[in-house]
Amino acid sequence: MTTTSTSNLLADILRQRREKLAKLIDFPAILWSGSPSPRNFTANIFPHRPSSHFLYFAGLPLQNAAIRLEAGKLLLFMDNPGASSALWHGEMPTRDQIAEQIGADAAYPMVELKSHLQGVATIAVQDAASWTQQSQLLDRWILPLSAPENIDLELQLAIVELRLTHDEAGLAEIRNAVSVTVEAHKAGMAATSTAKTEAQVRAAMEAAIISHNMTTSYNSIVTVRGEVLHNEHYGNTLQPYDLLLADVGAETRTGWAADVTRTWAVNGKFSSTQRDIYDVVLAAHDTCINKIRPGVEYEEIHLCACQVIAEGLVNLGILQGNSEELVDMDAHALFFPHGIGHLLGLDVHDMEDLGDLAGYEPGRERSDRFGLGYLRLNRPLRVGMLVTIEPGFYQVPAIINNAQNRESFGKYVNWERLSQFSDVRGIRIEDDVLVTDNASEVLTAALPTSADAVEQLTVSSEQ
Repeated sequence: MTTTSTSNLLADILRQRREKLAKLIDFPAILWSGSPSPRNFTANIFPHRPSSHFLYFAGLPLQNAAIRLEAGKLLLFMDNPGASSALWHGEMPTRDQIAEQIGADAAYPMVELKSHLQGVATIAVQDAASWTQQSQLLDRWILPLSAPENIDLELQLAIVELRLTHDEAGLAEIRNAVSVTVEAHKAGMAATSTAKTEAQVRAAMEAAIISHNMTTSYNSIVTVRGEVLHNEHYGNTLQPYDLLLADVGAETRTGWAADVTRTWAVNGKFSSTQRDIYDVVLAAHDTCINKIRPGVEYEEIHLCACQVIAEGLVNLGILQGNSEELVDMDAHALFFPHGIGHLLGLDVHDMEDLGDLAGYEPGRERSDRFGLGYLRLNRPLRVGMLVTIEPGFYQVPAIINNAQNRESFGKYVNWERLSQFSDVRGIRIEDDVLVTDNASEVLTAALPTSADAVEQLTVSSEQ
């Protein structure tokens, strides 16, 4: 495909998106890309990740830019590269060249943005400099989560409606990110037999992602301390009987994400206790995926995982009692405290910059229950939605040693039996699942989940 035809295809995709937006709102909107943040001094900057709402309609990872959307038309605001830019960054496309690529109706320098602000809505960006600029230009506080101005809230709701399901262009990008993510996990498994530390496995996984000119869609979790849910430390040495939990995803150049977790034995073989718990988590994973189809409530999927995990732990003698009653009292959350998953798209937790506006159906609020409070998605599933399914089992000291939890749930836990599973700190199995017309498609199915298959991948890597 030629550069011209690729550009035309991008412009067509973006035009269709803004035409859909125009059917939902009758006022103009301005979306900022955001600005790079300096690291200690001005010229040393962190890698810039534009606002996902901007990316959805602009298509390119621009910085220090804004777009105005109204009635299906797009105006681009950004400055041309400075005189010294070519010295440090090479030749960069001009504002007009970028405008043509994304199908903008006109392009202006940033200074002219102030003359196009009448009656516009916006969404807060994350970096402080751009957020300050938004608030100053519009002469009102641009609030990121709570109590936005009326038209800002209307804009948020309209964009949520568009981004809850994915068009073919977005799915093509996600499939690309998924393919690279699968490769990265296989590279991590292959590296484990010779790696001495978590950092070395992480390096192998992220090298696979970087080799495709992608980045990670979040800070990688590669750890033998799987009970730390968002562990971003990589200094632990790998011991033969450790489990290694790797939660690593790739992100394409235009921001589309994958999110995958696998857990494997460092020595290539699960112990009997590790396999017992792994199979409980896998049963929850598989049962939940089999239930995914349009119209099913995501909370039902979560509660299904809770039920399967509780029943599995009863069968192993760790929990005591009726599994349904155990879930009703949240006893399962001692070992599975988080939600079954979340939306996935341009963000790894898609649109969570809007709080629960995207994740929760209008009129619904987060539960204060121990076993439901961390549920990130509470909507009926729709065709074109992409969700993660990621059940887990964790022995989190702050939870299982908590005095109140011990008092509330102590008689439902066989603590002596639990002690026999001390080599299982944390297990999570996560896949990316697309809701289709009749059921679902596991986009990450190329990466096996069964204990035997995972062992085969790690053992094969040693040969």
